[in-house]
Amino acid sequence: MNIGSKSAAPQAFIFDMDGTLFETETILVSVHERIFRTLREEGLYTEPAPPIDKLLGCLGMLLEDIWHILIPGSTEAARKRADTLMLQYEIEALEAGEGRLYDHVESTLAELKARGCKLFVASNGLERYVKEIARYKGISDLFDGLYSAGEYKTASKNDLVARLLKDHSIESGWMVGDRSSDVEAGKSNGLAVVGCAYAAYGRKEELNGADKLITDFRELLELV
Repeated sequence: MNIGSKSAAPQAFIFDMDGTLFETETILVSVHERIFRTLREEGLYTEPAPPIDKLLGCLGMLLEDIWHILIPGSTEAARKRADTLMLQYEIEALEAGEGRLYDHVESTLAELKARGCKLFVASNGLERYVKEIARYKGISDLFDGLYSAGEYKTASKNDLVARLLKDHSIESGWMVGDRSSDVEAGKSNGLAVVGCAYAAYGRKEELNGADKLITDFRELLELV
């Protein structure tokens, strides 16, 4: 399925959260530091903290996979504690007003909504994290559904998007994201894929297979 220079508006847009709507590094740098400081204080992980770039490079994966890559050889107790700390510190950062959406996200989503498109999020993140970003950044009301692997316990984004499509009887849609998991989830579910090439992390080749690449979120409006 290709996206032309002026395509008909799809029934729905399905967005990834981190690296697509939310500029994750604007909270994750401080969160990363706090997580490993606490793990050291509690004696759960005594090795040097991995570089923040390594964590940013894992965004889009399930948390379980992230910790196996980030702190290989760690104990299950350390990984579970890291899960808890990450959510706690991310929510605290959001409550403190930290973090921001990418430029023009809110206005573009509002315009797509005004044009009659259904808007969804499909993220491999935790349920509360995904929903609190939308709430604290004032975009919750623009979405018809906020889907997360944390809430639905899906093994992959492919499965999460399949569930979303079934739940809402979506027959045509565009998947919009910045990672290979977004491209795969879109293609495996018969969706056109828009790759977001503006995120500071991730590898460009991850978006191979996307039908269209954008470098500014407002370009979505130019495509429909």
